[in-house]
Amino acid sequence: MPKYRRGCGSVYTKRGWCYIKYHVNREPVTESTGTKDKAEARRLLQVRLGQVAEGRFVGLTAERLTFEDLAKGLLDDYRANDRKTVSWVERRIHLHLAPFFRGRKAKEIATPTVTEYIARRQHAGAKNGTINLELAALKRMFSLAVQADYLAKRPYIPHLLENNVRQGFFEQQEFNAVLAHLPMYLRPVMTLAYQLGWRARSEILPLTWEQIDIQLGAVRLEVGSTKNRDGRLIYLPQYSRSVIEDQWRQHQDLHPECPYVFQRDGNRIRAYQRAWTKARRETGLLGKVPHDFGRTAVRNMVRAGIPERVAMQISGHKTRAIFDRYHVVSDQDLKEAAQRLDRMMIEPTATTLATIVHSEQLTH
Repeated sequence: MPKYRRGCGSVYTKRGWCYIKYHVNREPVTESTGTKDKAEARRLLQVRLGQVAEGRFVGLTAERLTFEDLAKGLLDDYRANDRKTVSWVERRIHLHLAPFFRGRKAKEIATPTVTEYIARRQHAGAKNGTINLELAALKRMFSLAVQADYLAKRPYIPHLLENNVRQGFFEQQEFNAVLAHLPMYLRPVMTLAYQLGWRARSEILPLTWEQIDIQLGAVRLEVGSTKNRDGRLIYLPQYSRSVIEDQWRQHQDLHPECPYVFQRDGNRIRAYQRAWTKARRETGLLGKVPHDFGRTAVRNMVRAGIPERVAMQISGHKTRAIFDRYHVVSDQDLKEAAQRLDRMMIEPTATTLATIVHSEQLTH
């Protein structure tokens, strides 16, 4: 076996297979090359020495790390941080990411591979917004692996242009029509969602009486219960306050043992999709979804002259970018703007013309 200079590592054989030995931070590392060819083993040794010299060597884990390891790391992180979307991520991995990336080593998942995944998902009819959510999960997998020093860097994963952002509103007459076809126990829930733009499933249905101050007319949303996980204290306007007061009277008279503000026969309401779909079908408003409440409430608050920062606090939008996404300008907004501009331009013009005519009459 040839002699190597000190610090240049070595190649040796064991049961016919080649192994290499080198040092990282003065610690010895022994690695199986998976080959019986000594020349190939020496080439791998030179690669490892180059990685060590340039600070790119992060351990043998990078060589063995697979997509399954990345996916497990992501799900473990979601569960440890009690992320509400863990079940959604599990489904996306199981249905779409795993069938394509299964069995691949992490170092083999590069930008061309991701581009191929995108093309397959688009060919299957997935919209760019959906694909972006899946790519975000993939990015997070690699970021966690880099943070844990399993990988030196993550591949470039593109973000697709989205053209499928919903811009729907719930006009008052449309909401009234759907509300009339909902069961009585759901009407207060959807009324509050429509008025404040809160999320029915995660912010309204879990409300308990411990979070309500009847005298002040205030609601405290607990930390972790909202989409952005921040808690907030909201003083209700009178129309929303009356909804809570009605629920309080029912609580005292019928179900004092139930801790939930919104209940059905003394039990917490956990689902409403079936009743909601039926009400939409009966009113011919199948295109409407509860998520439209957020945009509608933001628009109504801005129209009412509420400062945008206060509107963001009420609706629960943490960043200006997300608030702007919800504050979509509707056709009616544009028509009202045109009418206001007309009034501003016509009235001074009419006054000026009258002045000119009057002055000419005096001159003659």
